[in-house]
Amino acid sequence: MRSDPQRLRFEIGARDGAARTGTIHTAHGPIETPAFIPLATKGTVRGLESSEVAELGYELILGNTYHLFVSPGPERIAAAGGLHSFMGWERALITDSGGFQVFSLAHGGVANEVKGSGRSGGEHGSKVEISEEGARFRSPRDGAELFISPEVSMQVQAALGSDIALVFDECTPFHADREYTARSTERTHRWLDRCLEWHDREGPTRQAVFGIVQGGVYEDLRRESAQAVAAAAVDGLAIGGTLGRDKEEMAAVLAMTAPLLPVEAPKHLLGIGEVDDLLGGIALGLDVFDCAVPTRLARHGVALAPSPETRWRLDLRKGRWVGDRSPLVEGCPCPACTRHDRDYLSYLSRAEELTAVRLIVLHNLVYMRELTRGARAAIAAARFEAYRAAVLAGAPPWSA
Repeated sequence: MRSDPQRLRFEIGARDGAARTGTIHTAHGPIETPAFIPLATKGTVRGLESSEVAELGYELILGNTYHLFVSPGPERIAAAGGLHSFMGWERALITDSGGFQVFSLAHGGVANEVKGSGRSGGEHGSKVEISEEGARFRSPRDGAELFISPEVSMQVQAALGSDIALVFDECTPFHADREYTARSTERTHRWLDRCLEWHDREGPTRQAVFGIVQGGVYEDLRRESAQAVAAAAVDGLAIGGTLGRDKEEMAAVLAMTAPLLPVEAPKHLLGIGEVDDLLGGIALGLDVFDCAVPTRLARHGVALAPSPETRWRLDLRKGRWVGDRSPLVEGCPCPACTRHDRDYLSYLSRAEELTAVRLIVLHNLVYMRELTRGARAAIAAARFEAYRAAVLAGAPPWSA
């Protein structure tokens, strides 16, 4: 692990078992942890202005290196002064490496993994040529041939000017066998070295770098990867790769991986942010979580709600809400809940009005904000397990 307070500094606050509060200090300000990170995939959190996201209380968002590499391109963003300036975001920013999206073209995306259907299709094909040098693929936008290597990924993230950059890695699917996963993990470790070498030579002096622990569902590979990444000159650690074919296997993989990581390191769980999964990660001592779920659900008219029997989802496109004058969630402080009722929001969503997406995104992000605020308060009061149990039983996070 690296110790350079000019790039990043992590302070652990209260502890309650393995769960802990903390503060990650970056060049663009602090992040109170545990924290949920909204996705600004293409340079915007869907439907919202950057100022609105800040007003919700978020201190860190995630930009997607792959999508920004494909369009509008790192040169255009660099010419605007970096992604902070390009999108008008003044707080901390993390960028992923692009690895997950690139290798999803070869192995299939998250939905394909859940369905076990393998590769994803597309107008311009999905073939990815993976070599020791990097990954060569066709742009899903216009079919142009593109190439990302460890060096290219770090170069793009340097142009974006993020506060935290993630190293380039291969994200193996759950159906990859042990032999392939072992080869892939070893290559990811070699790519880690190349990312750090490039960044030491040419990277922004105040940009921190997080390494990614891979190894699939195999305990010995996860252990080897945790040791290799923790021994490198990284500023923090992320858990990536496949975590299993279902929630039970994912929980088991996380339970065996989290204790392998240095206690003093800030820890990021990549791509996981469902209510129950986030609480499970916090219980293991993980600090930050990014996930597309809150904004993706809003596109389809689904709001987060204290309803474990429906996976914390309230589907507003169902006709049952006609005439329902109650708020989405009683006691929620978001604009959708304080100014409107289910009947109106259901009407907007079924009519596919953009206002519905905006209001439900605001609601879902407030819900996640309250969930992590409640977790921080519960840890500080040494009652995290009681808080977690209450939320999992159906209590809203502001009253659990």
